[in-house]
Amino acid sequence: MKKIASFTVNHDTLEKGVYISRVDGDAVTYDLRMKKPNAGSFISPKSLHTIEHLLATYVRNSEYSDQIIYAGPMGCRSGFYLIVRDSVSRAEVLELVKKSFIFIADFTGTIPGSSKAECGNYLEHDLDAAKADAAEYNEALKNVTADDMNYKD
Repeated sequence: MKKIASFTVNHDTLEKGVYISRVDGDAVTYDLRMKKPNAGSFISPKSLHTIEHLLATYVRNSEYSDQIIYAGPMGCRSGFYLIVRDSVSRAEVLELVKKSFIFIADFTGTIPGSSKAECGNYLEHDLDAAKADAAEYNEALKNVTADDMNYKD
């Protein structure tokens, strides 16, 4: 079988940040890399689930809501994928990501979509861990620019 694009990225050198993972027609997949791969620290399943709910809610309620295709976690628990129409610029996506993770780090209240009727695993959430992971990622995003969004060799 053909190797998929995300398996061609050198995870030994990949750092926290925001990267363009792939472009498929008018859909651009962004790699929101919250943790350095294979470094021993991963997002816990409960935090990952909570971030997923908050991230998806935030981006789907943003000014780009009609341009959002998908926001969801990586199986390796080192980050998320955000798929956006190409009409949204790199700089706009980066700003959206930064605002999203500030929202998550500062969130208080009931996690959106977290009731038994709304969620298939409603007991697996951890808002405090999600806020801490988002705050850590915010630090990594401080110096990221649109020019930094390509994978390095």
